[in-house]
Amino acid sequence: MENRETFLAEIARKLGRTVRYTPEQMPEPVNTQAATRLTELTMQQRCEAFIQFASEVMLAHCTLVSPDDAPTAALELCRKYGSGPVIISDDQRLVETGITPLLIKECGAALWDPELGEKNIHLAEKAKTGVVFAEYGLTESGGVVLFSAPGRGRSVSLLPEASVFVLRKSSILPRVAQLAQKLHEMAQQGQRMPSCINLIGGPSSTADIELIKVVGVHGPMHAAYLIIDDC
Repeated sequence: MENRETFLAEIARKLGRTVRYTPEQMPEPVNTQAATRLTELTMQQRCEAFIQFASEVMLAHCTLVSPDDAPTAALELCRKYGSGPVIISDDQRLVETGITPLLIKECGAALWDPELGEKNIHLAEKAKTGVVFAEYGLTESGGVVLFSAPGRGRSVSLLPEASVFVLRKSSILPRVAQLAQKLHEMAQQGQRMPSCINLIGGPSSTADIELIKVVGVHGPMHAAYLIIDDC
């Protein structure tokens, strides 16, 4: 940058101090809440807190089921939100749980297919329910974390009237600090990072007008968390 020294000197003069070439040492944090909050909870307590916050604050319907009951529970949720088309992420984890085969059989569910291009978006627009597998749950916010991938289009959870998020109980983290640590570990191990990470906290809502909360403004009107008890 031309005239860099002159530029910095002028800013320093305006601020009434000398030019600084090295940053000041960061002050000691007052506490460690950002990294340690909720980490004292057991896995069971974390799950209970997650369900309570998601249900009462985020207005998400939460169901805790055994691995064997997951496919039937997913089917019941799809029927709960009305008869109509269902779209599912092409996620191997949904296949392994038995959810994908059952929904295809009972609902004629469509799979997100990268080869179909924009046709996927049209299917999601017409779908009554979208089903995806969440990477993590966040206890503090009651939200879930989605990683994008070719077979996991964002539209699956965004465009249908209802979104069903399947997640494992063991994947519920205390808060975003632990999510950041997980991402750091992925990078350290040389794993390819997702192109997009979405943090979702229940059905779309806003309270911009007179602080009155309105649900279903710019996305799904309903959100359900299907938690598989794997621990």
